[in-house]
Amino acid sequence: MNTAETLPYLSSRLLDRLSISTVDMVGEIERQISGQRRGEVWCAPKAVVLPGDDRYIMATLGVASTPPVLATKSLVVNPRNAARGLPTLNSLITLLDAETGLPLALVDGNWVTEKRTAALSAVAAKRMARGDASSVAFIGCGVQARGHLETFADLFALREIRAFGRGAANRDALCQMAQSRGLEAIPCDTARASIEGADIVVTTVTLVPKPAPFLDANWLKPGSFAVMTDQALPWLPQTMPRFDRIIVDDLEQERNMAKPMVDPTLVVGDLTGLVCGDFAGRQGPGETTAFVFRGLAVGDLAVAALAYGRAQMAGAVGA
Repeated sequence: MNTAETLPYLSSRLLDRLSISTVDMVGEIERQISGQRRGEVWCAPKAVVLPGDDRYIMATLGVASTPPVLATKSLVVNPRNAARGLPTLNSLITLLDAETGLPLALVDGNWVTEKRTAALSAVAAKRMARGDASSVAFIGCGVQARGHLETFADLFALREIRAFGRGAANRDALCQMAQSRGLEAIPCDTARASIEGADIVVTTVTLVPKPAPFLDANWLKPGSFAVMTDQALPWLPQTMPRFDRIIVDDLEQERNMAKPMVDPTLVVGDLTGLVCGDFAGRQGPGETTAFVFRGLAVGDLAVAALAYGRAQMAGAVGA
């Protein structure tokens, strides 16, 4: 039985050693999403605090029946951390036994956030992107872009990436990562040059300070798929009707938010409906589709619980 004095901490270094595959993460998220529909998984809409000083503070809560785990994530985004030599985003996940409430472990929230965000995108991409997608455009080249590159390279027969971002160092690092996987990497001087002609577009623009819209959906080619992890804030709202099909991560969560990410009349459903087959992600090769999301507690829950179980199997934490 864990106590405060013996509670294990699953660091990013330990979690990397577990070598959990993209397929396993995506499969576990899909299983837990389906569990929500069956009444076996429960998640609360994310809670957000905006102190008004450029900080973005957020918390999620999810509970699963199998395994019986409760996961809470606390996260702070602070752009002032860059001047301190710290990541701008930092978070921590606490795992409890969902039956007894006893503590199980603390988990590096940054690792889980990176992995689960890309895996949530992959859940949608499996159903909304063309199966023959071979090129990805990245708008934003930081941690989330690297996570998406790793995940999408596992799922699609990629040949090329294009990268556009504010910082040349991050852009070049993303290109080097792609080249290390045998992909052609093209650094771009404009967002339009990156997006035009790409099969998949991934936008991971930082939310603080709030970005002014600069991306035009009319730049997208027919049949492309866009992932917007940044709540679609960088996209010009008046161009969003360009999409034939848009889904969000959670319709109930959207109803609890002060402002919707996109015009609700453009949204056909959410990730649960997509996974459970309520509607098709793509109805033809020429459809242009998008997945827009804020972040979903079931993703944090699924990946953190999976990592904890794998750590137990590896003997890294007590059974």
